[in-house]
Amino acid sequence: MPERKSRKDAVRNREAVLKAADALFACRESPEDVTMADVAAAAGVGKGTLFRAFGDRAGLLRALYEARLEPVREAVQTGPPPLGPATPPQERVLALLDALLCFKLDNRRLALALEGGGVSGSPYRPEHYERWHGLLQAVLEQIPGLTDSGFVAHALLAATRADLVEHLAGAERVPRERMRAQLANFATRVLVPGSV
Repeated sequence: MPERKSRKDAVRNREAVLKAADALFACRESPEDVTMADVAAAAGVGKGTLFRAFGDRAGLLRALYEARLEPVREAVQTGPPPLGPATPPQERVLALLDALLCFKLDNRRLALALEGGGVSGSPYRPEHYERWHGLLQAVLEQIPGLTDSGFVAHALLAATRADLVEHLAGAERVPRERMRAQLANFATRVLVPGSV
């Protein structure tokens, strides 16, 4: 019986930590302002519990990012158009990029902390980037006449980098719908062979 209670406590603690971290990232000006001690205190757990569950700040950031991204990932893998696999490739690329941009706009501070805070040393090595790149490349390979799908996937994903999204949405105050339209226009030109 103690083992079952321990597992329930671990699940409850994990959910409390993710909820607390989510709230802290949403209200702090800079992602660097959120410390492990802040998260532990807000979740009502000890720092040891936090480190056992997530390893370090990078592990906590990844877990929170993945939890928020799960609905998008499900829509991409099995959902209906425009994100789902039944969508024609050019339309699906546009929908994937739009979903990623919207996700980063909705999760600006978290995306900045994960991509720009030195968590992994490079924005191109984390598992979430590799997953998006692989998915985008696979869809790009279905577009007739489009060459070098690996590079094109990198270039399109660069247009959704968290630091660029933050600069456009924050410093330049570009409205959300305008950013979405600009990304769609850019991607559409890239997807037409010989247009760029």
